Amino acid sequence: MNIIEVRNVTKEYANHVALDDVSISIPKGSIFGLLGPNGAGKTSLIRIINQITGPDKGEILFDGEHLNSSHISRIGYLPEERGLYKKMKVGEQLLYLAQLKGLSQKQAMEKLKTWFIKFDIKTWWDKSVADLSKGMQQKVQFVSTVLHEPDLIILDEPFSGFDPINANLIRDEILELKQKGSTIIFSTHRMETVEELCDNIALIHKSKKVLDGPKNLIKEQFKTNTYFVEYKGELDLLGSDFNVLDQKELENGYRRTNIHLGENVSPNALLMNLLPRVEVRAFGENIPSMSDIFMRSVNEVPEA
Repeated sequence: MNIIEVRNVTKEYANHVALDDVSISIPKGSIFGLLGPNGAGKTSLIRIINQITGPDKGEILFDGEHLNSSHISRIGYLPEERGLYKKMKVGEQLLYLAQLKGLSQKQAMEKLKTWFIKFDIKTWWDKSVADLSKGMQQKVQFVSTVLHEPDLIILDEPFSGFDPINANLIRDEILELKQKGSTIIFSTHRMETVEELCDNIALIHKSKKVLDGPKNLIKEQFKTNTYFVEYKGELDLLGSDFNVLDQKELENGYRRTNIHLGENVSPNALLMNLLPRVEVRAFGENIPSMSDIFMRSVNEVPEA
């Protein structure tokens, strides 16, 4: 079951096409990576899902229904450009924002107490937002995004400006929210975070979707059937089933080589060929990283 169905959505601004016939499905209970270079169209799609703007063509379904104003209370949105009221105090601002999302004052106070303890920010209640550092402000805005326990949480570069400790704190909260049943749309340029957190991804480039699906299947799709070996010794000719691609000198006399396997040749066959010839320290398949996949997919898109 999908919580969001984007169907053939097109969005234009003056002479610029921001989204060109984009279709994406976002499964319930997943962390979904919305990827793409700057200006690709990600923010335009996020704004449409949040009903800040509407599509020129196409439609969006939310939990099986046509997207409408009743769904706003079921969405939490953390924009890349943070939007807190600088002169308001932290506590009164969070209380106000929670009530805008449909919580009563009593419900909001109970939930805020839990979050203030969890994030160790109990002393911030009467501080003005302007007196907080950027990282502290982002903690406050994250709380405002998830306080009403939305079904869909949209996070645009949520780790921007965080030190490693607080980035790990937010990461753990994202995983906990997923475990509790929320769906998270995660827009970021940090591919290492996509590797760690995302179940599914979509890549938008030059207003078009160029790639989407479960992350593990996409990584399978981009495999090159190459293996690396770290070893001491000299690699003699391995035979026509194995193509030695490169060789790199490592420390302590070791080398690293990448080898492409012929069709229907198993990695065990390669290893059996290596063992009599060299001292093997490490051996494994070259699995493409999300960064590799991102760069390859973007570079393969032809110029308009």
